[in-house]
Amino acid sequence: MAADIAEQPAGYARLLSTGHAGAIARVAAAVAERRPRHVVFTARGTSDHAALYGAYLTEIRLGLPAGLASPSAVTVYGARPDLSDALVVGVSQSGGSPDLTEVLRTAREAGALTLAVTNAPNSPLARTAELGIDIAAGHERAVAATKTYTAELLALLLLVEGVRAGDGVLPADQRAALERLPELAERTLADDTPTRLAPRYRFAGQLVTTGRGYAYPTAREAALKLMETSYLPALAFSGADLLHGPLAMTDPDVPVLAVVGSGPGGRSMGEVLPRLGERRADVVVVGSAEVEGVTRLAVPEVDERYAPLLDILPLQRLALALALARGEDPDAPRGLKKVTATM
Repeated sequence: MAADIAEQPAGYARLLSTGHAGAIARVAAAVAERRPRHVVFTARGTSDHAALYGAYLTEIRLGLPAGLASPSAVTVYGARPDLSDALVVGVSQSGGSPDLTEVLRTAREAGALTLAVTNAPNSPLARTAELGIDIAAGHERAVAATKTYTAELLALLLLVEGVRAGDGVLPADQRAALERLPELAERTLADDTPTRLAPRYRFAGQLVTTGRGYAYPTAREAALKLMETSYLPALAFSGADLLHGPLAMTDPDVPVLAVVGSGPGGRSMGEVLPRLGERRADVVVVGSAEVEGVTRLAVPEVDERYAPLLDILPLQRLALALALARGEDPDAPRGLKKVTATM
């Protein structure tokens, strides 16, 4: 897991290279030409959080309705929704889950434009879709996904921004900003604060993660990483949903990891953090926003769209360090396999 985490800056550089970025640009141009009226993502596990990020990008940057499909509606109940004007995107590291493949197959039969975003370009999912994006993350050693998650994020970002451009080619200023990501990721991973913070939560019984907008998928992915590596019950809520009831469970014995950036989503957390303070919750803020009176996992400031590619890095390192502090093996979570096949 440590090796996979460390490879992410190089993964960003690889996806941004001419060959891979050009391939994504061609897919984006093909999508733009079809002019879908809405976008449906289908995914499981970690990839579901990447898909959620893609849904936020789609609605905010393209102005198209977007949502996450329920694969069981197709595979268990036999539903055949009308997706004739849709782009249906399957996001999967392995591309090997039968239910996601079945969703893309039925969507294609219904007239949808289908796209597979995967680390396995020869997988069943990729073979079923009309279009494909190879996230080019390379072999992932650990069961807990890290570098494939961030590669999915970057691939979806390049896709959506390419569709917005119309011809798949990002504006020069955007491209220049993205070119900084590998160096910023290196800098983020060099900060040892997550490792030093881990012993603080060695005996935690439960934990809450929260964020709004683009930060919400990060909160969900952080919760999953903590659960699958440290077996620590972790609940993820959007900042808004946290105030609608779950806030009551927070207290000094329930740590809260709050993803707070410098954009609109981070600013909207301004009403959440004081409420957590009233509850005397043990709050750690992750992101670029300066917040007084709390422990902070600082991340370089970037456009809020790009922040999930950096914010998750210290949280991955925290999950790794906490698993080791609790005497667990993060490379071999009990009961889990790298590829989970569901129907």
